[in-house]
Amino acid sequence: MDGMAWHGLEQAVAARRDELVALTRDLIRIPTLNPPGLNYREICDYLAARLSARGFAVQMIRAHGAPADSAAHPRWNMIARHEGTGPGDCVHFNGHHDVVEVGHGWSVDPFGGEVRDGRVYGRGACDMKGGLAAAIIAAETFVDTCPDYRGAVEISATADEESGGYGGVAYLAEQGWFDPARVQHVIIPEPLNKDRICLGHRGVWWAEIETKGRIAHGSMPFLGDCAVRHMGAVLAEMEATLFPLLAGKHTDMPVVPEGARSSTLNINAIHGGAREEPPDYTGLPAPCVPDRCRITIDRRFLIEEDIAEVKREVTALMERVKARRPSFDYDIHELFEVQPSMTDRAAPVVRTVARAIEHVLGHVPDYVVSPGTYDQKHIDRIGRLKNCIAYGPGILDLAHQPDEWVGIDDMVDSAKVMALTLADLLAR
Repeated sequence: MDGMAWHGLEQAVAARRDELVALTRDLIRIPTLNPPGLNYREICDYLAARLSARGFAVQMIRAHGAPADSAAHPRWNMIARHEGTGPGDCVHFNGHHDVVEVGHGWSVDPFGGEVRDGRVYGRGACDMKGGLAAAIIAAETFVDTCPDYRGAVEISATADEESGGYGGVAYLAEQGWFDPARVQHVIIPEPLNKDRICLGHRGVWWAEIETKGRIAHGSMPFLGDCAVRHMGAVLAEMEATLFPLLAGKHTDMPVVPEGARSSTLNINAIHGGAREEPPDYTGLPAPCVPDRCRITIDRRFLIEEDIAEVKREVTALMERVKARRPSFDYDIHELFEVQPSMTDRAAPVVRTVARAIEHVLGHVPDYVVSPGTYDQKHIDRIGRLKNCIAYGPGILDLAHQPDEWVGIDDMVDSAKVMALTLADLLAR
């Protein structure tokens, strides 16, 4: 397309500003909370009805057997496809429809979709229903404005990204939906700012570490072996050796924010001793020496690190503690792991989106890597599709926060970028 045609497509997107806001509000008003996985079918039905009315062929796919899929909370996904007038590439926009818990501290209705001061507020506004809405408006505008394009446009709304994506993109990738033979370009409209292209993410290894002891009466702790004290020694060793080691590791990946350019470890949870009783329990706890203590660790690692070495660092730490504590015993239970992923800056989808950003915003984009994982991991590792990025409206720091919001101007500009990307790849 020439410059005049690009300008016409931009204007067509801008003319749908109110429609974009209305769509975003409608999506926010469907509380797709994960866990447990509420209203997944409802939001898929809503999008299927909209897109089928605009000429997209729609399929509803349940992730049977995926983690958390159940009769009470089935993991529903929707894929909509619009075919052009001839053979060509397929550009796929993938957005997750689930949102995290509301939490406390809101000054607006989390599911009201309130519009104020150029923003749309609500749980999922930023992460990522605003991005999903922008992709839909971009795709609809493109197929209406450029009906003679070649190739195909796909939009998916998928489940469970907030809990790993195994009932969504991972399942679809296993079924071949992201096979490079049928999809050539993928854009995930996560909230990384409208002038940034996110190339990938760090790796992650989650594990549960358990220290073991022996139960005894709390008045005679010398007859038992306190697993919580053993865990205290583990935590002290982490502070003394592991955290400084990780802080000294740095990456050439353009990870944002700056602190995430080092390796990190978060102690996600700790449980030891007597269980917590329900709030209405008025008695005292039993006097027992705890015989088990567990922590869950969240280790984020860099593309320069080897996952085997990441695991050996933790095992070596545990062995150092064991050497100093005669009765010390432990187990490490691995929960899951994800390798780092980073698309080459020369990849077609990167170069095309960069051109569109420069045209719409008037400056070259920043290239970043996410500190946490998102569904690119499954498209890359399972689907074997490397030509994938995250690009969408919103400020990542607002994700999962109270009074979450997405800027309307940011959504419109991002939708323009997405529409011009489609024109560049499919209407040349």
